[in-house]
Amino acid sequence: MRKTKILPWNEEWIKLYSHEEELLKEILKDEIVNIFHIGSTSVSAIGYAKPIIDILVVVKNIRKVDLYNEELRKLGYEPKGENGISGRRYFPKGKENRTHHLHIFQSGNENIKTHLNFKEYLIKHPEEAKSYGDIKIELAKKFPENHYKYQAEKQKFVNELVKRAKKWAVKRNFY
Repeated sequence: MRKTKILPWNEEWIKLYSHEEELLKEILKDEIVNIFHIGSTSVSAIGYAKPIIDILVVVKNIRKVDLYNEELRKLGYEPKGENGISGRRYFPKGKENRTHHLHIFQSGNENIKTHLNFKEYLIKHPEEAKSYGDIKIELAKKFPENHYKYQAEKQKFVNELVKRAKKWAVKRNFY
């Protein structure tokens, strides 16, 4: 069972993302519409994160992504298909010691807006971001040996943040 590991935010995560972005651009080339660093490692105001770089890639055609599974495997990514989210291709990297989560969606998929609005909301609301970081620390202490329980409890807090981020984005006409 994967353990829950939370670390103080680290600028190195930006470099790790940038490195991976270049590798992914080499593989997916013309299929990429855009690529983003998302998740807690992309928002310093959160203060804490699992040391896993979340990457969101927007592509022209989601079905074509499956053609790149072998090349992505060579980088250490494990193809998981939709993995519970319709219209996504998901690739974790690092087996039990995860280092990256790659989320790929076709341009126009609603999940793209959700991820980007969530990130922007936390950047613009550092007090909310800090609360999110505090919850992570609290839950990691409570469930250090049970990553799945940690995730389930954290998701409740995240769902509320997502709702607030969506309302905020609609008011601002963001994405």
